[in-house]
Amino acid sequence: MEPIFIAGPCVIESQALLDEVADELLRLHHKYNVKIYFKASFDKANRTSLKSFRGPGLEKGLQMLQDVKDRYGLPLLTDIHESWQAKPAGEVVDVLQIPAFLCRQTDLLVAASQTGKPVNIKKAQFLSGVDMKYPVEKCRESGAADVWLTERGNMYGYNNLAVDFRNIADMKQYAERVIMDCTHSVQRPGAADGKTGGNREFVPAMALAAKAFGANGYFFEIHPDPEKALSDGPNMLYLKDFEEVVKSLL
Repeated sequence: MEPIFIAGPCVIESQALLDEVADELLRLHHKYNVKIYFKASFDKANRTSLKSFRGPGLEKGLQMLQDVKDRYGLPLLTDIHESWQAKPAGEVVDVLQIPAFLCRQTDLLVAASQTGKPVNIKKAQFLSGVDMKYPVEKCRESGAADVWLTERGNMYGYNNLAVDFRNIADMKQYAERVIMDCTHSVQRPGAADGKTGGNREFVPAMALAAKAFGANGYFFEIHPDPEKALSDGPNMLYLKDFEEVVKSLL
């Protein structure tokens, strides 16, 4: 199975940011003949602090994502947090993503599946790869066009994550497409004074280790200037560095 890439800023900050990132992803798509899904969130509903930036919201956010699709022709992926968001989001994006903390929420999984779009389920930080059998079953029995699974690390002590790469092999029992979330897996949750910290220097190695364990998809949050990003800056890759990571995986 040919690898796919999912990449984009954590949250929609501005149309200018979406355009800058989409332009680079389109260039890489043509240069390397690889499928790249553009990812950005219209609402970050699980931020550490009530004061954290959440995004433009469903209506405006979907309009901005539609503009990216119209101008650049890239397929889209976005995450939903509530079941009522599935239908309108599914009318715009190509893949609906279920956040890790919500991967067992039956109503959310069913609503996403009933759109007929592929559903990418992130494995919860408190579950094993084998546990993902049941979310996959919920989606397939509810009519999902396809189900993908994404590894993003497990909680390990306080404010830290660890990745057990055996989960990739385990999840391939249940889904043909198993993706490594190479940037969220280096997070330090809640470790930056009310925000999430992270160690982006480990992202390229995370991706290569996942490839060795059989991953056939790679998820990256990228930004022209992560230090000024409004969400997840410490674990996002610099946009200028993304091409080298793509090359290493191909």
